[in-house]
Amino acid sequence: MTGQGRIRTIADLEALEARGLDAFLPHRSPWEILRAQAERQPGATAIRYLHDAADPSRDEVVSYADLAGRIMGAARLFRQHGVTPDRAVALLTPHSVSGQVALWGAQMAGRACPINPMLKPDHVAALIRASDAAAIVIAGMSDEMAVWAQLVPALRAEGMDLPIFACDADHASPGSDGTFETLIAMGGPEVTPAGDESAIAAFYHTGGTTGQPKLVCHSRLNEAHVARSCAVMHDLSPSDVMVNGFPLFHVAGAFVYGLSVLSAGGTLVVPGRLGMRNPAFMADIWGQVERLGVTVIGAVPTVLSALRARPVNADISSLRWLLTGGSPLPRELAEAVEGHTGVPVRNILGMTESAGAIAVEPVHGGRTPLSCGLRLPFTEVAILGETEGEADPARPLPTGKTGIVATRGPHVAAGYSDPSRNAGTFLPEGWLVSGDLGRLDAEGRLFVTGRKKDMIIRGAHNIDPQMIEDALLAHPEVTNAAAVGMPDAYAGELPVAFVTGAVTEAAMIAFLGQRIEDPVALPKRIAVVEALPLTPIGKIFKPSLRAEAIRWAIAAAAERLGIVAKVDVAPNLETRITTSAGDVERLSDALAGMPITCTVEAG
Repeated sequence: MTGQGRIRTIADLEALEARGLDAFLPHRSPWEILRAQAERQPGATAIRYLHDAADPSRDEVVSYADLAGRIMGAARLFRQHGVTPDRAVALLTPHSVSGQVALWGAQMAGRACPINPMLKPDHVAALIRASDAAAIVIAGMSDEMAVWAQLVPALRAEGMDLPIFACDADHASPGSDGTFETLIAMGGPEVTPAGDESAIAAFYHTGGTTGQPKLVCHSRLNEAHVARSCAVMHDLSPSDVMVNGFPLFHVAGAFVYGLSVLSAGGTLVVPGRLGMRNPAFMADIWGQVERLGVTVIGAVPTVLSALRARPVNADISSLRWLLTGGSPLPRELAEAVEGHTGVPVRNILGMTESAGAIAVEPVHGGRTPLSCGLRLPFTEVAILGETEGEADPARPLPTGKTGIVATRGPHVAAGYSDPSRNAGTFLPEGWLVSGDLGRLDAEGRLFVTGRKKDMIIRGAHNIDPQMIEDALLAHPEVTNAAAVGMPDAYAGELPVAFVTGAVTEAAMIAFLGQRIEDPVALPKRIAVVEALPLTPIGKIFKPSLRAEAIRWAIAAAAERLGIVAKVDVAPNLETRITTSAGDVERLSDALAGMPITCTVEAG
């Protein structure tokens, strides 16, 4: 990291801040960052895209100058089709070169609205309308992705008459208004972005996978600040080569592990349209590290689990860091991965409303079990008490006390596109309430101890339990419902539900299949019970349900191993498991990836 010094402690952060924000962040928008790199090192590799992980000859290598030129071409195309500073481009693309180009080009012409292409067409249409999009880019016909065939006819049937461009297509895409890659290569005048660093750069959807659209308004400054902050905390430089298989509709893919690398002048390795779900890439992950000189891999805990299961069969001495976030990082998993690879693991806490980052473990500061790291430069993190059940900035809690995590600074978005949704999350004083429960230690490290909002985190997907509960309660025979996360060694958590009423589990799963757009939000198990546990004032007491979900998860793991285990879950959800002496290690290994506090002992 040139000219900034290595960050290890809060004192290092304060020394960096003493130099001023202008020195830390000279470029206040993604385009300024990318243009500066194109001018500084035009021939350096910005993106290496693996069209076929098994065939290195098909790698697509894009220089910074080429990337900037394509982005300008995309901005020109969008302006020609009605995109203005107050209108958006809806992007339903894979993480690819064209996906990157479309994202930044849309922000130059107006606003970007990346959308998960796996959502159902009616929800996609609602997001497109909520963003006031003037054009759409969708992954074209290919053997790997069925997005075009599923979405385009449905969007047209919904009355969507906007121009739709096909990108990353292997075959002709019926109904296309043109091929994105061809159209952006056409000449024309340059586009100058309108507005300053506070202008809206993008809308990112959040808050569940069904119901009314909920769009976070990112400013250019939000995105640039997170990118630069992560580059500094992760000590990224032009020599770094980062594997980034996150989708671009996820803030980690776009900013935390994407624009951060580009801001440092490094190289992004994108493992094809399927990202880290690319079986050819994952089967040869260590060989790819050796071949490409990979120095950093961005991952979620589920991917770390997969890496742990892969024998290290290549020279991975280039690999400096394994970076993770998106869901809780179990201490046992981090230690097991570090022991298996010899590569340090570092954690992060972020959310869509903060452009992906709130706290980061600095790579040179060591890993502290259960810590999310230090606040970002030029930001604040506070632990707040409550007033009438809501986080209250007038009641900050001292070091070591547990309360609601809040943050403010250049990374915090201005709010949702519908301001009526801001209450309780975006506070007038500039605070963003994360919904997490946590504490700060004397060294400034943040520890998350629970979730005030009960969000279920499956891999890197945030699943709103209220959304599942509302869908369950739509059944005429269901009288009450609750959804919680069940610990899972691979996914972190899986959604499960409890209902009362004259129904069956099979019937409820079938019922939800027609009402929940995203398959990852479908409960893996639905228990039909006589009554749900309630608090004295009649609210559902979810800790009891989480305890039951923990018992399910441990029982399933023990059954798979043919092990008999006794499980005791305390009111604070700390879990004690007893089994035969010969099975302690096997069961401990099977539970290592679960985000629970547990002890396995002989008994």
